[in-house]
Amino acid sequence: MENPNEVSSTPRTTFPSIEKCTSIGRENDTVVTDMDGTLLCGRSSFPYFALVAFEAGGVLRLLVLLLSSPIAGILYYFISESTGIRVLIFVTFVGMRVTDIESVARAVLPKFYSSDLHPETWRVLSSCGKRCVLTANPRIMVEAFLKDFIDVDMVIGTEIDIYKGRATGLVRSPGILVGKNKADALEKAFNDCPMPDIGLGDRKTDYPFMKLCKEGYIVQSKSQVEPVSRQKLSKPIVFHDGRLVQKPTPFIALITILWIPVGFLLACLRIAAGALLPMPLVYYAFWALGVRVYIRGIPPPPAKKSTGQTGVLFICSHRTLLDPIFLSTALGRPIPAVTYSLSRLSEVISPIKTVRLTRDRVTDANMIKKLLEEGDLVICPEGTTCREPFLLRFSALFAELTDELVPVAMANKMSMFYGTTARGWKGMDPFYFFMNPSPTYEVTFLNKLPYELTCKAGKSSHEVANYIQRMIAASLSYECTSFTRKDKYRALAGNDGIVGEKPK
Repeated sequence: MENPNEVSSTPRTTFPSIEKCTSIGRENDTVVTDMDGTLLCGRSSFPYFALVAFEAGGVLRLLVLLLSSPIAGILYYFISESTGIRVLIFVTFVGMRVTDIESVARAVLPKFYSSDLHPETWRVLSSCGKRCVLTANPRIMVEAFLKDFIDVDMVIGTEIDIYKGRATGLVRSPGILVGKNKADALEKAFNDCPMPDIGLGDRKTDYPFMKLCKEGYIVQSKSQVEPVSRQKLSKPIVFHDGRLVQKPTPFIALITILWIPVGFLLACLRIAAGALLPMPLVYYAFWALGVRVYIRGIPPPPAKKSTGQTGVLFICSHRTLLDPIFLSTALGRPIPAVTYSLSRLSEVISPIKTVRLTRDRVTDANMIKKLLEEGDLVICPEGTTCREPFLLRFSALFAELTDELVPVAMANKMSMFYGTTARGWKGMDPFYFFMNPSPTYEVTFLNKLPYELTCKAGKSSHEVANYIQRMIAASLSYECTSFTRKDKYRALAGNDGIVGEKPK
């Protein structure tokens, strides 16, 4: 929470500004920093509690948290900082499974934390050999991001109380880590070691722990601070999960809650239009319903069965499970798609034919060859979606089956909800995508792969797959990676990404 007095006032302190802290020759130094308003540009922790509430508890939990936030603010201002934070923790966590909290902390929060790093604090923190973060936030929320993405060695935060695998909403002794509790926790953690060389904070309640350090610096609150570029992080964020696109400030959270029932009805209408109308009309229906479809490049004509011509295999980058549908929309004709795994609901409402791969190489190869004899086909060789500007490794099987290969660069834009999930029920993916006020898809047809670059010309299937991956990446200004489907699901969901029909 944010204390209005502390934000608006800049009391005189004995600590210099962080701009005066040198970051040269600090390889052997230890730094300890507060989080909200110091490591992060923003002083309010509400958006991160809201993310946990929505992603692990649902929209009703988010609504209760939003309604409780004014009460927490009043208690924070008139009673104490710790009392206000206790209210947020209780409303957010009470009754929630600890495994769900940990899942959100690992898969959802890092993307939002990483986009709010304070440049001056990061300059000092990244220059030091040992890093410690001391925060009033629950440790369970922040530890995954701090250790995995910015190489923090020690995280000291508020500990939540747990009973039979669920959070009680209460906190363990010594309570919320503010003021003297922060100083006591730091002394306890460094009991057998020298105290940190540098202490960084942003408010009076940070002074007690800063005084324990050899040097102390204040991070001044500024109205406009450009956060650190995510390219400077120790580890790039390639994978992340969660449904919300924007950080849910109180205003954004309110708008989201009010929009969900309207958006769901709109999504049902858009899905019905795509499923029931003839494919040549879907493009116009989507535009009339606020779905923007942009087509670039020249698509190939349909295969002519009368001449014995086999179908074209469209090789698409994978952004959502709707990629084949928007490809069909761009072409004005339904193109069958082979899928790695798809929920039964998505299969039922799909306006195009979907065929599941068995993951047996010989069986899948024969099936794809047979489908190509019948006409055009679309495949997404990444095997799973990626939200960030990266392309995952392309499976090379497709290159062995045909030389009629047309790469297609797929890109999309969503302003409110992501249309993909690794942890949730995939049957809701198309609904969430179409719940966006005006979702956008860009379909770019690239040149057909020349004969001399195909397997028939002597290229290996891996060479062909890698070339097409680089070709699509260049057209989108994306970066190629060697990550696979298993890498994504193990990072975000702790499994291999095999989709069941029902959510867990």
